[in-house]
Amino acid sequence: MFGLIKIAGVGAALVAGLVAGAVSPAGAAYYEVDPLTREPIMPYESSVRPQSSATPREVVEAPRGFAAGTIVVSTSERRLYFIVGDGTAVRYAVGVGRPGFTWAGTRSVSMKREWPDWTPPAEMLKRRPDLPRHMAGGLDNPLGARAMYLSGSLFRIHGSNEPETIGQAVSSGCIRMTNEDVVDLYSRVRVGARVVVLH
Repeated sequence: MFGLIKIAGVGAALVAGLVAGAVSPAGAAYYEVDPLTREPIMPYESSVRPQSSATPREVVEAPRGFAAGTIVVSTSERRLYFIVGDGTAVRYAVGVGRPGFTWAGTRSVSMKREWPDWTPPAEMLKRRPDLPRHMAGGLDNPLGARAMYLSGSLFRIHGSNEPETIGQAVSSGCIRMTNEDVVDLYSRVRVGARVVVLH
């Protein structure tokens, strides 16, 4: 869509700089530790799905016309771009709204939360009365490790406890990321940042 040129792979090397790892003795679980709360993001065990995207984030040529610090979401590409400001952007794979729940427009980041609680809105509970009325933040929470709330809407850019949905159109309008990617984006984004969602 933007005619982007790959400049350098970021992948695990960037994660290593932002998410500290702690290795336990042989045979024990390995955890990636939240750099802010020092809580484990996920255990690397055979019984736990890995929080990694089939499409690793990378540094690319920035789409034109957007200021540094802007988030640009292309729902058709299922990609999110964070504009760095030196002619480059960090590109992430995301999950987007399913048919009937897609949207486009400009918002701003009104609030940021680590390991956010989740209270499904009334509109969602009408569609899914089986959902909990409230869920505390944590590894099982659908909002994942971080959430950035979008002004004037019920939408968020957030992590996920379903990494297999990244790259798909399955949400109710929110933008989903893997937990590793949302931790990386959260560290870059300021409250008030402009968010542009394109079809």
